[in-house]
Amino acid sequence: MARTIFAGARVWDATGAPAFPGDVLVEGNRIAAVSRSPGQLTQGGCEVIDARGMFLMPGMTEGHAHLSFETVAATEDLITPPPEEHTLLTARVAKVLLDHGFTSAWGASEAKMRLGVAVRNEVDAGRLPGPRIRAGSPEISVTGGMGDESRLHNPRQSPSIIVDGPEEMRKAVRLCCREGCDNIKLDVSGDPFYPSTPAHTTPMSFEEIRMAVETAHAYGRKVNAHTRSIAGTQACLRAGVDVLFHCEYSDEETLDLFEQARDRVFVAPTVSLFHTIVNNEAAPNGLSAEVGGYMGIPALLEASVKTHTELRKRGIRHLIGGDYGFAWSRNGTNARDLEFFVKYYGYTPASALQCATRNGGWLMSRGDDRLGEIKEGQLADLLLVDGDPLTDLTVLQNADRLAVIMKHGAVYKNTSAAVSRRAAA
Repeated sequence: MARTIFAGARVWDATGAPAFPGDVLVEGNRIAAVSRSPGQLTQGGCEVIDARGMFLMPGMTEGHAHLSFETVAATEDLITPPPEEHTLLTARVAKVLLDHGFTSAWGASEAKMRLGVAVRNEVDAGRLPGPRIRAGSPEISVTGGMGDESRLHNPRQSPSIIVDGPEEMRKAVRLCCREGCDNIKLDVSGDPFYPSTPAHTTPMSFEEIRMAVETAHAYGRKVNAHTRSIAGTQACLRAGVDVLFHCEYSDEETLDLFEQARDRVFVAPTVSLFHTIVNNEAAPNGLSAEVGGYMGIPALLEASVKTHTELRKRGIRHLIGGDYGFAWSRNGTNARDLEFFVKYYGYTPASALQCATRNGGWLMSRGDDRLGEIKEGQLADLLLVDGDPLTDLTVLQNADRLAVIMKHGAVYKNTSAAVSRRAAA
């Protein structure tokens, strides 16, 4: 059994405790020992990583992963690629996430049925580099909802599965489960990118949502929901949806429902998509701040700040995951969410890091396979950082500052010796 010691690191275990100097021993794929006194663990028979002067933390989880989205600028970018090329694209994005410290990816949805499934299987088999993946299904929507690209005069293919009524929903969810998807994605509310179905609308019915949840849970799968509207979010919470994305609009009743579901539900605010538009980062792609104003993006961002600040205060488990994969909000920049959580929702750097590590790990954990914290017995997904994210979260946006990336006890990247030599020089 392989044994690795991170020696002399500043250990941040994501439990809420302050960082401390210590050593961490990994045996096989699990954390075997954590010492708060450097040099106390026996190093015989171990690969020793000199971590002095560096910051050891759990690996991060991307909580709204679109592995098949690479610089998407329009729906056509999801529809037109042939499945063979699209599979290779999905594999590239998986590697990008791991290269940037995301050792887990919670699949929100993918552009075609088995893209996430195929890459997940190859990563699990050790034939492709990538994070541990919960594969997302295509989005399931309804006629006239977000994702329905057809018109009577122009019927066309959509990246979404279009259903109407509980029985069609049952069949669509069964199909996704049969094809190997771990997570089922529902488009419950409207969206600012669909003018005929704006964000405050709720095309999908409660009966359709409940059928999706009952069917997916019967297969042991989870359900994600795109929901921006009050009615959509309330329906998702009452129906038992597992992970809610966006959730900008709310009222007191909605917040109370979240609090009642606090121990089972996770929420990803997906703020990056709006931040990049409001701050003109998306202007080269035709989405200037002025255009965003016409779309109502500033008001949605304001509603997001109000809702998710309150959810933070009520102890709802937030995930980072800003809907990355678009041309103006690219996969590989996902760690920007940490700054956004501080800027917009009032998180401290440490508590924002917990959203990326502990909360994401809780979501990804299965049975005894726990992860997200540095504790004895947990799966060994670890990052050794050249810098201190607690004082400067931007260090996690630079892949070169990740000296060691360990996933499932295996060292994927190790430049710690070079970091130590630079420090000594």
